[in-house]
Amino acid sequence: MGLPLRDLVEAQELPWEALAGRTLAVDGYNAVYQFLATIRQRDGRLFTDAQGRVTSHLMGSFYRTTSLLGEGVLPVWVFDGKPPDRKAGTIRERVAAKERAEAQYQEALAAGDLETARRKAAQTSRLTRPMVEEIVAMLGTLGVPTVQAPSEGEAQAAVMAARGVVWGSASEDYDSLLFGAPRLVRGLAARSRGGASPGAQIIDRDELLARLGISGEELILIGIIVGTDFNDGVAGYGPKKALKVVQEHLGFAATLEKVGIDAAEGEEVATIFRHPEAIDVTLPPFGPVDEGAVRHMLVDEHGFAEARVKAAIARARTRPRAATSPAEAKGHQTLLDAFGGSS
Repeated sequence: MGLPLRDLVEAQELPWEALAGRTLAVDGYNAVYQFLATIRQRDGRLFTDAQGRVTSHLMGSFYRTTSLLGEGVLPVWVFDGKPPDRKAGTIRERVAAKERAEAQYQEALAAGDLETARRKAAQTSRLTRPMVEEIVAMLGTLGVPTVQAPSEGEAQAAVMAARGVVWGSASEDYDSLLFGAPRLVRGLAARSRGGASPGAQIIDRDELLARLGISGEELILIGIIVGTDFNDGVAGYGPKKALKVVQEHLGFAATLEKVGIDAAEGEEVATIFRHPEAIDVTLPPFGPVDEGAVRHMLVDEHGFAEARVKAAIARARTRPRAATSPAEAKGHQTLLDAFGGSS
């Protein structure tokens, strides 16, 4: 579900050309769940091929990736591994919510209420390991690297950004900031909808902390107070109220005591954010597009429209390779100077 920090964040507009040649660690599960929620037929059903196999996840991943590559953005997709034990409660709640939504979907469908049916169907989305494996294989045909995280994909992406392996972390959730990502990029979906937006948005973590007058440790405190995927938070505390108490700078333990959170629980949750479970990654270079493999997988195997696939491949092939010297990077630097970084 992600942290509800929208009221505290001021994102800066980031034109697409400002991302050209930059690598972004994309939170794969976050993106694919968007596809499964939105790429549906009028009655809420997912798109399938002639054999009845779901294709919505492939459609979203393929067209978003090729659109981003066409803008010069270099996406490295990062996928979740085993969730932390503290996430078990959140997972159970999500499963129960999907079951309720499924029942409501069937009721709306039976009543002929397609608008409600489609909305409820979006809430039933499930991402399976075979789906992820298909996406990884498809991305391989585009020459796009992927990373299998040991645990939370968003944590792995944040660590990669913090270590300079990539320029930033890309997700619609704000959790990356608690995991230590120096730059969080949101709004990549705008590009895959045909360029409706002139760019994405960027949140600079250092700027956010300075503006709020808090430390990274205190940002984690705000998350714990309002509730994360790993704890329920405190009733009656939204992000603004949590910020106000954190700005008293009482210290970690004293703040937890003041809002009524058990110190041991707070420390356990904080440790997940302070020391994210992640692996060291050395990214391979982006490879060439294997047009034959793309066409075989999407057109021959799943019935994608050949003309659309061909056009998407052509977009992907316009991508610049990542700059390797100051002179080579000069064409991409002007709009990036304000955001720093070199990856």
